Parts: sequence; structure tokens; C-alpha cells
Amino acid sequence: MRPGRWSWAAAVTDKAAGEGKSGEGKSGEGKSGESKSGRPDPLTLKAQVLLDRAGFSPGAIDGRQGGNLRGALAGFAEANGLKGERLDRALWDKLAATGTGPVLADYTLTEQDVAGPFAEVPAGMEEQADLKALSYADPAEMLAERFHMSRALLEALNPGKPLDKAGTVITVAAVPAMGTGRPKAKDMPETPKVARITVDKSAGQVRAYGEDGALLRLYPASVGSREKPAPSGTFKVQAVAFDPDYTYNPDYAFQGVKTRKAFTIKPGPNNPVGVVWIDLSAESYGIHGTPEPELVGKAESHGCVRLTNWDARDLALHVSKGATVEFTGSD
Repeated sequence: MRPGRWSWAAAVTDKAAGEGKSGEGKSGEGKSGESKSGRPDPLTLKAQVLLDRAGFSPGAIDGRQGGNLRGALAGFAEANGLKGERLDRALWDKLAATGTGPVLADYTLTEQDVAGPFAEVPAGMEEQADLKALSYADPAEMLAERFHMSRALLEALNPGKPLDKAGTVITVAAVPAMGTGRPKAKDMPETPKVARITVDKSAGQVRAYGEDGALLRLYPASVGSREKPAPSGTFKVQAVAFDPDYTYNPDYAFQGVKTRKAFTIKPGPNNPVGVVWIDLSAESYGIHGTPEPELVGKAESHGCVRLTNWDARDLALHVSKGATVEFTGSD
């Protein structure tokens, strides 16, 4: 373990002096939310982990300020009778009360972790259709996604560590690890059950509500595109599919796709719709995952509603056929 890594990582759990007092640009942060050393900010990282565990996703945890974090803070504040999108004392106290466990954890790589399969994924959809599976490119991509992190944060927490060697002990965000595969039908949906979803096209957010109207989950989202704008109105969830394949519809003529024929891309985390497809009654529209989690909320979708893979899976585990989905705002 390198002293430099520990001196910074320890600050994530020990930085009590600034808790509840720092908004953007305070307590040693630059305007971007980074520490003066250029590393991810410990307090920002802690807030992101706590929000993730509370169901208000900041997207890829990276220790940096941004729109996804502000949206998560605002949603958490609203759900708890507060206002604002910055960490004032009241908001921090409420957030800190959601759990007392550490925000970083050790994880030991297993033989299965490093065995793959791994494969480079070509950028073009037509080339992707030739692959047997849309796997992760390498262990680092897999580990970052499993623990809801940016790849840069994974590397910052584990400088010089071999991420392709079983037995390596690494430091990760202490969040529920993203599951894989299809859950058993008898386990669906999990509690709390989501009865209603709103897709805010203006804010780039998906909100999930319980049967009593309480806000249960909030996720950053990329919604719609120029080729395929998102719909307006209210629809229904028709089905939930885990590890879906993806069939390209040539009618949408996505940029960069030359063929005028339909083709299918096999399942996998780097499939264009990621690890989940929540089918909606709006024809050919759905809520789904993505091969590029760090772009969610920052770049447009291919036309549907794109979440990180871990957020899409979380929503899919709590929703079932018949839930309402309302699109609001503008693209």
C-alpha cells in the first residue's frame, strides 16, 4: 500500500471538519470540485457514495462536482423536505444520517474476475454485430462499473496495482456491487416497488415513485436524440428484459451506420442498450443501460432513455409491467 494513496483515501472518511460546510469551491476545492492537488475531492466522493446508497444516483462516482451530483442532491433534499442542491449543514446532516458505514471498501480480485471474457469493442454498430458477445474490454472497465465508479477514480484509488491479477486487494466505493444475469422471476419486483416513473427531458433525470407517491429513486439520464426525439405523454411499462440483444432499425438512420438493413447485436455490458431494456408502450422506446456510463447526463442518447448499467438494473429490479411512465419537459 502506498502512503500517498492512503493519505488521500483516508481523508474520504476522516474529513469531518469540513462536512456540512463546503459547497462548490470551498474547503480546498477548486471550482471544478477537485482538490487543490488535482485529485478527486474527498468530501464530494463521500457525498456521492452516500447518495448512491440512498437511491439518488450521482451517475459514475468520480469525486468531482457536476450536474449529475447537483441533481442527486436536489432530489435527495426534496425527498427529505429540504431545498437546495449544495451541501449545507442541514442537507449534510440528513445525508450522513442515512448510514454510518465506511464509504470505501477493500475488494480482493478473484480468478473469475480476471478470467473475463474480455474483448475490444469496435465503435461501429455494424462491426459490433459480428461479435459473439459485447463483453467488457478489460478488468478495469468491469470493476469500475461493478462499483459504480469512473475508471479514473478506480485508478486514483489503486495506483500501480495489477487489476488483472487474482488476489490483488483493491479499494472501491462501498456501494452494492452491480449484479449480473437474469434474476429469478419470483424475486421480481424487489421492495420498494416502483409504481410510477417520470422522465424529465429538460433536467435529464428519471424519477421513480412508490405506490404512496413517495420519491424512491432518482437517476441521471440521457434522453432522446436528433434522429429519434423522445416522446411526450404517459405510457406503460410492457416488459423488463435483462441482458437483452439490440436490433437496429434502419428507419432511424443513425449517424455512422451505413447499412439500410436491420441487424442484431448480441447481449453484454457494452451492447448499445447495456444490460437492461425496460420496454415501454411507446413504439420502439425504452429505458435502458449504456456502454458508456460516464457520458450519462452529459451526451445525447440514440433516442430512448439511457441510464448507467447499474442504475438501469436497479430500476429494473423494482419495476414491473403496468407501471406508468410520464415524459415531461422538452429535449
